[in-house]
Amino acid sequence: MKRTSTYFAKAGDVPDQWRVIDATGISLGRLARQVAVALQGKDRPTYTPHVITGDHVIVINAGQARVTGRKLMQKMYYRHSGYVGNLKSFLMRDLMAERPERVVRLAVKGMLPSNKQGRQMLRRLRVYAGDRHPHEAQVGSAE
Repeated sequence: MKRTSTYFAKAGDVPDQWRVIDATGISLGRLARQVAVALQGKDRPTYTPHVITGDHVIVINAGQARVTGRKLMQKMYYRHSGYVGNLKSFLMRDLMAERPERVVRLAVKGMLPSNKQGRQMLRRLRVYAGDRHPHEAQVGSAE
């Protein structure tokens, strides 16, 4: 009788692939989930928990992502420098107007693991407010 063993991907076995995701008209949470799954590699049969098997992800048109409900007026983002009294807060409406790529990045960051591997995955994410990106060579003509 032949024994079968579970396949675990090694760091060098996984080829780097690039994906372009257009955020036009997609709800922010659904977009963040789609990007987080692609970054982790959970949509592949070679998914291994301790190895980054995901793709590099490019999100374009981040400013056109849809936000439902009253989040634009009620959701707050916070930033703190570490010094006393230096907590800064931002409304989602203001952040979407000025830096929509930051809103998408923070939404994806919340869906990734909170450890060293999650930070490495987040480095593979590129977000652009418009429909142009400087990664044509990596993506190729697959768009």
